[in-house]
Amino acid sequence: MNKKPNILFLCTDQQRADSLGCYGNDICQTPHIDSLAAEGVRFTQAFTPTSICTPARGSMLTGMMPHRHRLLANFERNVGYLTELPAETVPYATYLRAAGYNVGTMGKWHIGEHLGPEAYGFDGPHFPGWGPPVQHPAYQAYLAENHLPPFVPHDLVRGRFPNGMPGNVIAGIYDGPEEGLFDSFITTRAIEQLRTYAAQDAPFFLACNWFGPHLPYFLPRADFERYAAAEIPLPPTMADTLQDKPRVQAHYAAHWAFDSFSPADWHTIIAANWGYVSLLDRQVGRLLHALDDLGIAEETIVIFATDHGGFVGSHRMQDKGPAMYDDTYRVPFIVRAPAGRAGVADDHMVTLVDLPATYVDLAGHPVPAAFDGCTLAPLLYGENPPPTWRDHIIAEFHGHHFPYPQRMIRTHTHKLVINPPDIDELYDLVQDPLEMTNQFENPAYAEVRRVLLRQLYADLRAGHDNFHHWMTSMYPVVTEAVDASLSQYKV
Repeated sequence: MNKKPNILFLCTDQQRADSLGCYGNDICQTPHIDSLAAEGVRFTQAFTPTSICTPARGSMLTGMMPHRHRLLANFERNVGYLTELPAETVPYATYLRAAGYNVGTMGKWHIGEHLGPEAYGFDGPHFPGWGPPVQHPAYQAYLAENHLPPFVPHDLVRGRFPNGMPGNVIAGIYDGPEEGLFDSFITTRAIEQLRTYAAQDAPFFLACNWFGPHLPYFLPRADFERYAAAEIPLPPTMADTLQDKPRVQAHYAAHWAFDSFSPADWHTIIAANWGYVSLLDRQVGRLLHALDDLGIAEETIVIFATDHGGFVGSHRMQDKGPAMYDDTYRVPFIVRAPAGRAGVADDHMVTLVDLPATYVDLAGHPVPAAFDGCTLAPLLYGENPPPTWRDHIIAEFHGHHFPYPQRMIRTHTHKLVINPPDIDELYDLVQDPLEMTNQFENPAYAEVRRVLLRQLYADLRAGHDNFHHWMTSMYPVVTEAVDASLSQYKV
């Protein structure tokens, strides 16, 4: 590659890693994403910094952990946190522009309440909100121009709230073709932008951000019924009693009306989720075909990921929230780089916070010291493999419907979660990969607990995360007296 590479970032929303064939799903069909994995690097241990849309996307924009960029919750259910990034925020687009790149984005933004892509140096329209803005004039014009029916879902799948009212809508049928869905509209617009950039001399970065497979799963009947519901296996973690788990998990199970759905309902819900995944795989295929048609596939690095996972019934929950299981924190993460490693399943621990550092490095610009992530370039090309790499991941959560602070440290073998309002969690990921048994109080895990507590505390202090103040007084993490009250007096 004689010139700087183009970068195409393909991002879904709330997608489980195990929904993909290349991550072990032998029912859900995802041939195009699987082809990326076969031609590139599939990271097996990839994680989001937080399992909530806006903070995760803020981290993917700034290269910073949420407590540093300070956008801690989705604005729709915000309980007093910031609703826009601080004015001094510098997005990765600034550095790509400085390196001579065209920089664009298409689709879901969901980073601030009012400010859209143009405020951060991107070409592309602002499609606001957590779900597809189906009343947006551009989408309405697209439907009219293509003689497509209006978006009116029916046959809604929903449970019942604890107060007896109808619960959140989980799925439904759209009486129109695939082309009429907002996600297909996004793909069409992204291909148009791709053609515009390909006709110019400058290298480009383009992100395509779909709204799915985030619930609700509104699909054409062919995709809703693509997989026979009765043949879909239910996740074994549906049997989780949530005993010795933080009580908030049972509250979330109730909020998402778990018990109001029958087993047959759950088969249908999971089948619809997988139908949505296959539909999005076809959208990925459209963009990959566009790269081939434009003759720029060999000049373009393609990255596929999602902002966070989803429960889809696992551990008796839907959506995501204050439960730091791998269902929502482990994410699919695939990179196809021309002349890079191909067909590799890489077990290094990586995070979505690494994306901005990777973009900037691949563009030939120095990686800013303010970034919390690392460039993945050495893992993509293998020319100078890093002599050391992180052996654990730190993640954080601040709340969604209500404030609920959490911090997590995850290694290849164990996970520790600190929950100040409730009991803490420790999982043995070798003996208990489904995270069913909380071992925090088990004396047999005392040494593992001690080591992880101290490592988490050290990392939080190094990362200027003031959550560490809680740990100073509550856990055996310091070796000398510390004034946890931060008083000005010598005592």
